[in-house]
Amino acid sequence: MIDAQILQRAISVGVLLQFTLVVVGHYVPWVKDNAFAFGGMMISGLAGLLYAREFAAGYGRGAMGGAIAGGFCALVGTAVSVLLGDSALVVLPVGTAVCVLTGAIGGLWGQLGARLSGR
Repeated sequence: MIDAQILQRAISVGVLLQFTLVVVGHYVPWVKDNAFAFGGMMISGLAGLLYAREFAAGYGRGAMGGAIAGGFCALVGTAVSVLLGDSALVVLPVGTAVCVLTGAIGGLWGQLGARLSGR
C-alpha cells in the first residue's frame, strides 16, 4: 500500500530541509520569527508532493503517504527546534499535526501532477 523506498527518499529530503530551516533559524532571528511556521509547512507539503508524484498510485494512497512523510519530517524538525530552545514544547504536537495535513495536501497535488504527466 505504501512504497517504503519512495517514502524513505521523501522523508530524507524533508528532514534535511527541516533541519536546515531550524539551524538557520537558530542563528538568524528573522528566519525564526518569520519563516518557521510557513517554511515548515511548505517543506512538509513538498515531502508529500515528492512521495505521491513518484508513487503515482491514486489520490488516497498519495495523501496517506504524503501525510506520513510530511508529519515525520516536521516531527524531527520541530523536535530539534525544541531541543535548541527556539520553540516551546507545545509546538511539537500542534506543529506536527498541522504538517501531517499539509503533507497530505502535498500528496494530493503530487498525485495530480503524476496524473497530468501520464504516470
